[in-house]
Amino acid sequence: MSNYTIRPLRNEDYPAVASLLNLILSEPITAKQLQDEENSIPPGQLHYNDDGQLMGWDRPKWVAENEQREVIGYAIAWRAPWTEPGHLNLTLVVHPDERGRGAGRALSNEVRLWAQKVKASRLVCFMKDNDEISLEFAQRRGYQQERHIFESVLNLSAFTNEELFQSIRAAEQSGIRFITLADEPGEENERKLHELYRVTHLDIPGFNEDFPWFEEWRKWNIDIPGVRPEYIHIAKDGESYVGVVTLQQNEQTQAMYHQYTGILSEYRRQRLGLALKMLAIRTARTSNVTYLRTHNDSMNVPMLRINRDLLGFEAAPGNFKMVCKLF
Repeated sequence: MSNYTIRPLRNEDYPAVASLLNLILSEPITAKQLQDEENSIPPGQLHYNDDGQLMGWDRPKWVAENEQREVIGYAIAWRAPWTEPGHLNLTLVVHPDERGRGAGRALSNEVRLWAQKVKASRLVCFMKDNDEISLEFAQRRGYQQERHIFESVLNLSAFTNEELFQSIRAAEQSGIRFITLADEPGEENERKLHELYRVTHLDIPGFNEDFPWFEEWRKWNIDIPGVRPEYIHIAKDGESYVGVVTLQQNEQTQAMYHQYTGILSEYRRQRLGLALKMLAIRTARTSNVTYLRTHNDSMNVPMLRINRDLLGFEAAPGNFKMVCKLF
């Protein structure tokens, strides 16, 4: 076992933390992105509801430093104002060369001590479904699998189902009009989009949190790096927003992440979701993107069918949602 120092994260640690996170993230992130995100969040304010459950937001962060004063591990415990009462989300990563020497255990203990101090009831983390060592590490500490999130990748150069673009024309012939947020800018239309997101989020398998209010939703869905108004495709029926697909481009890979798809329940089973996804593919091609990446819950069978069976997305290592009950 090696000797490690566990301490709070400092600003100068962000490059090392980005390198660590890029070992487990599907798409790379930069130190600047991490710091910009941190700067956009006000200081934590935790409180408790009438049932004594943890509420509010906070995001303490720790690093593990070896004897050479190199950052070889990172952990963050966080909750947003809309996180389910009592819950804390956790991300923990240790450099592969340092695994099995105590850094992960020390970071995990630090997070659990803080979680107990603030009276959290559950710790929630997402782990790669093919990372057996990390899964065993989590299970030994009381984490159990709750859900499976599949990841899929579409190689756009190999996409040949051109006939699927007919779904766009079919939707238009039924009276649907397709626009992007660039076509209808402004807060009034963004609020319409926010409401569409809110309503359709309720249908996502496993979604049991509150939904962010407009200003916070905008911060994390429209203002984030890589999302542009022309990447947000909207289906309209009259003046109503009834469906949406949002793309996010990664500044390092220039690939796109299929961030969100939402269709009002009364407009489903009309191939409207397929039409929106084809518009996304058209946008990606126009932007010279090589691949699209997305995630789907294992229980979201209709969306998996569109992505895998119709569009040809190929399976990639996904994530298990792991939960540890603290009391």
